[in-house]
Amino acid sequence: MTMPFVLCADDYGLSPGVSRAILDLVARGRLSATGSMTVSPFWPEHAAWLRPHADGIDAGLHLTLTDQRALGPMPRLAPNGRLPPLPRLMALALGRRLDQAEIGAEIDRQLAAFEAALGRPPAFVDGHQHVHQLPGIREALIERLAGTGIYLRICAEPTARILRRGVAISKALLISRLGWGLRRRALRGGLPHNHGFSGIYDLSGREPFGPLMERFVTALPRGGLVMCHPGFPDAELAEVDPVTTPRRAEYDYLAGDGFAELLARHRLRPARLADCLS
Repeated sequence: MTMPFVLCADDYGLSPGVSRAILDLVARGRLSATGSMTVSPFWPEHAAWLRPHADGIDAGLHLTLTDQRALGPMPRLAPNGRLPPLPRLMALALGRRLDQAEIGAEIDRQLAAFEAALGRPPAFVDGHQHVHQLPGIREALIERLAGTGIYLRICAEPTARILRRGVAISKALLISRLGWGLRRRALRGGLPHNHGFSGIYDLSGREPFGPLMERFVTALPRGGLVMCHPGFPDAELAEVDPVTTPRRAEYDYLAGDGFAELLARHRLRPARLADCLS
């Protein structure tokens, strides 16, 4: 008997090569979820590519509040239309200096862009660079998702599990700490969410992705979620994101026999979150 878990590819819509790689893995049955960047100029076209697959996976919103162009006016956070880099956003959020109404309006626009293109609300919401877990963003997001049945991706893990895995420990601990804050609020609001998380590494490509994935799925609880970032590097990706070559390495591993053998050895199968929790 196999245990289901969510395997979610981030950044759908970021570039044609990223979207095509994700859809190829979906068609192979190697992914069970993907988060879409509706701020991307490619989103309307790539949404049409995703639509035939959307009934078989969790198609979600990858809320984007860094480095891209906002969908609407944000005079405080993005006065020139471009969203700030992550360090600036984190400083504002942790200093409680985000305008929650302005953040909420952009969340509304990104949710609306998803539904307009796919004809349905997202199955889940997470954040590009995990921004959905930051103060001032998480509250606005929970307010909008309460009672909708849309689930949240929670990036909280027990510290002991992070230490045993031994991958990007400092980064994973920081993201997890923010995740516990979001989890507490999600529980109070009755929002569905995943029950375990993994997949954080430095995205440098220095270590082969196969051994990393083995550590990501080891001791993953039922209802757990592993994130990944597969893609075919292309010129459009190089213009907007520094992570290129590691995406191809992730795709090659996830599409290959080694990943199938890993799933069989650990008795795991990618599945939608509802299947994991049923």
